[in-house]
Amino acid sequence: MTLVEGAALLTAGIVAGFINVLAAGGSMLTLPLLMFLGLPPQVANGTNRVSITLQSVSAVANFFRAGARHIGLSLRLSVPAVLGSMLGVWLALQVSDALFETILMVVMVAAAVIMLLPQPKIDTRPLTVERLTPGIYLAMFVIGVYGGFLQVGVGILFMIVLYRMLKIDLGQVNAFKVLIILVYTLPALGIFLWHDQVRWSYGLVLAAGSMTGAWLAVKVNMSSRGAMVVKWLTVAVIAVIIFRLALY
Repeated sequence: MTLVEGAALLTAGIVAGFINVLAAGGSMLTLPLLMFLGLPPQVANGTNRVSITLQSVSAVANFFRAGARHIGLSLRLSVPAVLGSMLGVWLALQVSDALFETILMVVMVAAAVIMLLPQPKIDTRPLTVERLTPGIYLAMFVIGVYGGFLQVGVGILFMIVLYRMLKIDLGQVNAFKVLIILVYTLPALGIFLWHDQVRWSYGLVLAAGSMTGAWLAVKVNMSSRGAMVVKWLTVAVIAVIIFRLALY
């Protein structure tokens, strides 16, 4: 890894960590970057999980210190996501590099569009165990499968379930989301490691940036207008990345 490559990974990690905690979509920046730096698609997919894991540890710790403590409910939601993620990783390891790259481009286009859709205003209420229906557990399993397979934009899907279906306050949604992602990413990372699909040097530099970005995101109280500006800038960068992937 050159100094320039390390600086690019660190910078992308900071931006991705910030985006992932406040909204979602950071892996749309980091996964293609790892591929552009020469890692095979599946190795990039596994290496990206190092950053996701350590970034989630940082975000969970900061949310916990800030008073967001919903561990029991988060773990209940994590169980089906963990089961799904292990199936998703297995599927990811079966597909060819060409098919993986095609799926990645399609997902990035869809996720970029979803990012720009306005969040509906919903009357939120505290989450209780009684509201965790079989449909919710099934949705978490399906998202886990997708997250194990690709991870890109998975936070958007969790926000749909947590905010639109369970009607949790958006501020609390992020606290639930980062803990669930941490729990289901750990076994996924383990499977990629078992199959030698992780490059630690790249992953740890990326993680250093993403943990910094996650820490900043927890500290920043961004207005809705500011969040939208961040989304538009992110989508603009994603458009460039998609174009580059098409030529990859």
